[in-house]
Amino acid sequence: MKFRVDRDVLAEAVAWTARSIPTRPGTLPQLSGILVTTGPDGLTLSGFDYETSARVVIPADVADEGQVLVSGRLLADIARSLPNQPVDVNLDAAKLALTCGSSRFTMQTMPVEDYPALPDMPAVTGTVDGDVFSAAVAQAVTAAGRDDMLPVLTGVKIEIDGSTLSLLATDRFRLSLRELQWRPHQSDLSISALVPARVLADSAKSLTPGSELSIALGGADGGAGLIGFESTAAGGGRRTTTRLIEGAFPNVRQLFPSSTEISAQVELAPLIDSVKRVALVAGRNTPIRLGFAETMVTLEAGNGEEAQASESLEAVVTGGDVSIGFNPAYLIDGLGAIGGSHVHIAMTQPARPAAFASMPGADAEPDLGFRYLLMPLRMQG
Repeated sequence: MKFRVDRDVLAEAVAWTARSIPTRPGTLPQLSGILVTTGPDGLTLSGFDYETSARVVIPADVADEGQVLVSGRLLADIARSLPNQPVDVNLDAAKLALTCGSSRFTMQTMPVEDYPALPDMPAVTGTVDGDVFSAAVAQAVTAAGRDDMLPVLTGVKIEIDGSTLSLLATDRFRLSLRELQWRPHQSDLSISALVPARVLADSAKSLTPGSELSIALGGADGGAGLIGFESTAAGGGRRTTTRLIEGAFPNVRQLFPSSTEISAQVELAPLIDSVKRVALVAGRNTPIRLGFAETMVTLEAGNGEEAQASESLEAVVTGGDVSIGFNPAYLIDGLGAIGGSHVHIAMTQPARPAAFASMPGADAEPDLGFRYLLMPLRMQG
């Protein structure tokens, strides 16, 4: 094996592939490796932990074709540290040599025959613009759970109904729903799948403007199979497959209020800044209080015995006055994911969830493409 590759292209590809490598491979040390393969298509890097696979193809000047397995973490560290010059890679017996300018590294190889075969990509279900899907996933994963004791809530549910693709996530305290248009291969397609939020987020982060993403679901009902994501861009492509999460995702769509008794419109950026400032005095698991009244929203946190903070902003409030408390971190997460110049907050009463949606302008209708539902915290006094 012998090839030359651009340093930046190599470093980025290795770093992306290494994200699928387990930090503690246990009794299977080969899973800590990245499989390096050269062929007519250029250079292919592969990683696999029996749950998630990653494969990226990048351009390279290949002199001799071959295949080698080396430590993924070490290769990533080396590639990132190399000077900005072309990288020459050569397999010499059981050592892989990397030369870049005056820098030279050698790496011990592992037996290629011990490395498991990567799963095949399921049949492609449809396609979507890469940058659109990336932005949608970034919004949806905001509400995904992080408690591995509740694996169903660590996933994002993908619901496909014809040309509409929905992403739902919840950790029981908040809920996100993002809907977007995509291009299914079957116009009457109706299918759903529960995808690990971490894998979905990692796959989406690497998508670039102008790229097209193919989504592939295994099984007729999106059950306990695989989902695959493959992006195509100039010079190569990236493919990820992962096992779907088994279990019943809660029926969360019904939690969005069907009617709105009270609503408020607030300029988004000043509201985020105010929440961050006032939250500085909020204790652990204590709310930040938002009081809505006619043309104003007042933010308060803290109590009389310790630090206190308050701040007021202009708002357009309809339906009456209300005071509602939220977890500050969850509120900041939701507001940060919304986008637009203003936020629309729909409420019914202080003990019921509030629904947040983006507004592209002060006089515009709420954009319901992304909605964030937040459970209130009980306020004392």
